[in-house]
Amino acid sequence: MDSQQPPSFDVRLDNPTETLVIGTAEYGLAGLTAADYLTTALELQEAGHITVDGLPAITPFENGTPRRHTRLFSRSDTDMTVLVGELPIPPFAAASFADAIASHGEEYGTKEIVILSGVPFPPGPDDHRPFYVATEEYQADRLSDLEDVAPMAGGFLEGFNAELMERALGGSVPVCVLTTPVHALAPDIEAALRILEITDRIYGLDLDTEPLETFAENLSQQYEKLAARLETERKEHIADDRTYM
Repeated sequence: MDSQQPPSFDVRLDNPTETLVIGTAEYGLAGLTAADYLTTALELQEAGHITVDGLPAITPFENGTPRRHTRLFSRSDTDMTVLVGELPIPPFAAASFADAIASHGEEYGTKEIVILSGVPFPPGPDDHRPFYVATEEYQADRLSDLEDVAPMAGGFLEGFNAELMERALGGSVPVCVLTTPVHALAPDIEAALRILEITDRIYGLDLDTEPLETFAENLSQQYEKLAARLETERKEHIADDRTYM
């Protein structure tokens, strides 16, 4: 593939909602695991998908049945759509993916976008907790009453997270990254639980996370293979394939 030609993404969604929650295939897979679990816990139904032209594709399957790599879930009586993205987004595709998400949000009246994402660095003794990086509008709307939910002290967003946040700073839909340190173990269940905890508190979802261990066991073989692929890509692009510095 010509690296000068960015890939194109096509978003199709039947039931747009005010809140879009995104979990994609990243190091540790905590955000993806959390997003996948949200679709089960909230009993959401598949309502759309995203296709891509110009990236090496994957087609996940289970029990011999294939499915799309990036799916959108919602329900007619809820204001939340959850994106479950099993296709790794390399650095050169991050801008195109962010453009597709931001444009779709503006077109269909999305009020906020939340990215569930792990931080690939060793945590300190007090860092096994969730953090946020959010636009000021999102902080005022959603986080002002949660004084014990901590902002990330400093650093840099990169990749898709940075691209989407940059668009939010330019006047697009408000964006929040909910994050926590993750380990290479895939899926990192403890990290996924921390991300679900902060998501639950912000949106009052009343989640039951006890079944997450069983849920993760069912995904483990599939996600371990995905994590191995991500680790290979991370080593090949170590200079520019980091979400945080």
